[in-house]
Amino acid sequence: MRTYFAALLALMIVAGCAVSGGTVVKGAGPDDLLKLREGPGLNHKIILGLPDGTRLTRHSCVTTAGKLWCMVSLTDKPGVSGYVSADYLSDR
Repeated sequence: MRTYFAALLALMIVAGCAVSGGTVVKGAGPDDLLKLREGPGLNHKIILGLPDGTRLTRHSCVTTAGKLWCMVSLTDKPGVSGYVSADYLSDR
């Protein structure tokens, strides 16, 4: 039974982190920005801040220190990429 739940959880994580061009920043708040970072974690340098509604392409996700981080690129500028917390991503 435990193996079943572990497999189900892994499938949900993989499905939630499949490449997606319909992803937007959601939940950063009106007076804050989601930090796009050079690597997956708070200890990595901030590249830039992303306001709610920013369109992103999600590439892959990793878990670091118990938190899910996704590699994303800006939909309108694919050359700009980095990692963001998955907590602030929403599929449109």
